[in-house]
Amino acid sequence: MKQEEYPLPSFNFKVIFSGPAGTWEDTSFKEVSEFGSKVETEKIIEGGDAGQAYTVPKSVAYKNLILKRGIAGISSQLVKWCKSVLEEGFNKPIVPMQISVQLLNESQEPVRVWVFENAYPVSWDVEGFNSMENKVAIEKIEFCYHFFKREK
Repeated sequence: MKQEEYPLPSFNFKVIFSGPAGTWEDTSFKEVSEFGSKVETEKIIEGGDAGQAYTVPKSVAYKNLILKRGIAGISSQLVKWCKSVLEEGFNKPIVPMQISVQLLNESQEPVRVWVFENAYPVSWDVEGFNSMENKVAIEKIEFCYHFFKREK
């Protein structure tokens, strides 16, 4: 598939984490969701002209990035990072990382790339267990970040 072809399938992707301690990638995520940006606006009513209102941009807001996967072992670098942020009671400063989400073609080359700057985990949930279902146990990790940009 050429980069210009559209639409791209959504099942072939990887996530790369980069920070002071190094870089690692993870292709084991079931789902990457909930990222986007939106301009927040404010209405300003003009003083002299009754009923005239203007909508002006105020700031850009970002949805948190959500990653879902099978519950990883304690030796996972992502698990270690989440534990350091969410379980150590802020005894140490939070170390943010860059997270890159790459949509891949059939040759495993990135054809679309989104980069999330200064990201850190803010939520780490485990989906419920059910003895009547034959499903993989899933963990959901939610990240906030300062901003994201699309590079490809």
